[in-house]
Amino acid sequence: MRIAVAGLHIECSTYNPVLNREADFRVLRGPAMLKDQYFDFLTHFPAEFITVLHARAIAGGPVERGIYETWKAEILAGIKAAGALDGVYLPMHGAMFVEGLFDAEGDFIAAVRQTVGPDVLISASYDLHGNVSQRIVDALDMFSTYRTAPHIDVQDTMRRSVTMLVRALRSGKKPLVAWAPVPVLLPGERTSTQDEPARSFYTQIHEIEEPTGIWDASFQVGYVWADEPRATACAVVTGTDRAAMTAAATRLAQGYWDVREKFVFGMETGSIEDCVDQAIASATHPVVLAESGDNPTGGGVGDRAEVLAALIARDAQGVIFAGITDKAATEAAYAAGIGATVSLHIGASLDPSSTPVDANAEVVFLLETAEPRLREAVVRIGGIELVLTARRRPFHNIVDFTRLGLDPHAARIIAVKSGYLSPELGPIANPGIMALSPGVVDQFVERTERKHTPRPSFPFDRDFAFTPVVKWSARAS
Repeated sequence: MRIAVAGLHIECSTYNPVLNREADFRVLRGPAMLKDQYFDFLTHFPAEFITVLHARAIAGGPVERGIYETWKAEILAGIKAAGALDGVYLPMHGAMFVEGLFDAEGDFIAAVRQTVGPDVLISASYDLHGNVSQRIVDALDMFSTYRTAPHIDVQDTMRRSVTMLVRALRSGKKPLVAWAPVPVLLPGERTSTQDEPARSFYTQIHEIEEPTGIWDASFQVGYVWADEPRATACAVVTGTDRAAMTAAATRLAQGYWDVREKFVFGMETGSIEDCVDQAIASATHPVVLAESGDNPTGGGVGDRAEVLAALIARDAQGVIFAGITDKAATEAAYAAGIGATVSLHIGASLDPSSTPVDANAEVVFLLETAEPRLREAVVRIGGIELVLTARRRPFHNIVDFTRLGLDPHAARIIAVKSGYLSPELGPIANPGIMALSPGVVDQFVERTERKHTPRPSFPFDRDFAFTPVVKWSARAS
């Protein structure tokens, strides 16, 4: 069996003014995809995979329309050039927003369907913070999404999606896709599967799956910082038993609706000032202080300096702040050299709506790299070791710190631009606290402007009733 593989994987805040361009993506083409650890699991399947192109980037602002159209055309051309195909696997995120284009995944997946025709089976994998539409469902035969947030089941989900595709091709059974939208749209920080009620809700999903009739049961929390018509939670079920699928989708949709009021932040939260005060006063450490409003993995810009200003104002000691995206400040540190003291203008370099910090800083570490866009500098401002980066990026893994000569275990305070803590930072947090800070991924989602989000929708609206309605893919008719 011959299966083409291609995808565009990114989460885009429609409130983020910074376009994602080609340089922001990690692009894999052709056979190199199978050699990459992200896709090497494909070699375990009894199929020939024709790998075309996969572009992946951390969350951010809208994707530049030109590069989207270029990659889309390249993928469609590659699929055509592959010749006769039995199936297509699309590893996606599900919350891509292309400038001037609502429902970018719907546009892309529908184009793939049109290219391969009605007889080739298509399976997709999604992040649970992706958004679904009828157009997307109409083009698919199989669908699977992550079941953990933080995401520790990425490859498991991709494997489930491909397993269904291979199963269908080997058995000759053609599965169907059904979905049930739920008018709830909450941030990931209030729906982490590490915390209740999401933990119990997602644990039950495997109980719903039944090998002969329900191949996959998925639930999309949705992506709250995308103000577009498909922004909503939903159940998505793949299988062959219509009655069982209807019952499963209804159960999941109603179950999520019933617990909508119970979702809360999994960490203690507060204002920037309250969190900084608490971190400084803590008798235990390291305190991991998450700056949620500017979280680049949620779609934040990553260049705000309000938390840095608060730490400086309180003369905080033993702090690692990783990091602030500021190309000019990073370049200034490299130009000055290690050991030099340099006057820096920090922050608001990409989104000028925030307030920068001016400070004298000692350059203590410069990452050796031949590519200027990958430069990262560590500068010391009083008791704060601040990481400056030339590009937007998160600091979620221990190696992100140690490669810069920083020891997060020895710090009193670790400040990171994050929402819920990553699987590596969470266990060392003693304690973890989250600042409900300003930014384009504002946790106070009720105050974000909504021009296109379906209404009524919780929590923007509260006084309305809901009864699940199961919708079917056009391919199920």
